[in-house]
Amino acid sequence: MLIADISELAGSPKSSPQPELAPLRLQISPAANAAVIVAHPDDETLWAGGTILTHPNYNWFMAALCRKSDTDRSQKFSLALQNYAATGTMADLDDGPDQTPLPTGDVQQALVLLLPALSYDLILTHAPDGEYTRHRRHEEVSQAVITLWEAGAITTRSLWLFAYQDGHGRRLPQAIETAHHFEALPEAIRQEKYRLITEVYGFSPESWEARTTPENEAFWCFESPSDLKAWLDERREAR
Repeated sequence: MLIADISELAGSPKSSPQPELAPLRLQISPAANAAVIVAHPDDETLWAGGTILTHPNYNWFMAALCRKSDTDRSQKFSLALQNYAATGTMADLDDGPDQTPLPTGDVQQALVLLLPALSYDLILTHAPDGEYTRHRRHEEVSQAVITLWEAGAITTRSLWLFAYQDGHGRRLPQAIETAHHFEALPEAIRQEKYRLITEVYGFSPESWEARTTPENEAFWCFESPSDLKAWLDERREAR
């Protein structure tokens, strides 16, 4: 199923209040509707947990496109949602170790079916290259969100893409200080984010996830699909 079919599936976008969003700042009204769209349960915490925790009055919805049938991970995701006072759901896209490429339409369809609304004030999701070297599902989810936004199948006043890099696998992922938005998290927020990874998701202190948990967060921020396209074009030309 591709974009044309998804438009029929989605129907008319559900309306929601559209308070103003100041560029590169999370300064929207307390009733703002925000979605975090990720490949796996725990991605929301690793890459955006501090941002979620520092804005508890937002109406957060979190969608994970893989691991619904994984009882352990799905239960932990539910517990994480409770800790965030958020709502959310999961899909069950293939997440095998071979990372077999998924049909583009399958990812788009799964995403649209998960979202309770198709219009948001803010969406956070993966960047086109993911956050580390490499996980194909992160890249596929990013492309699905970008394609649906460009096509008007989902709308948001602002799209923020996680901004991290690992030096092509030479180090743990770190927030990119030169991204559009970079934030050093307060110590209490860092500790709570780490607690969610180690106690709620159950990763040991020696695990990659616990060692990775960023103390700072960064995002590439866009107010329109045309802004995003210009940024993507610039990145391609620079390579």
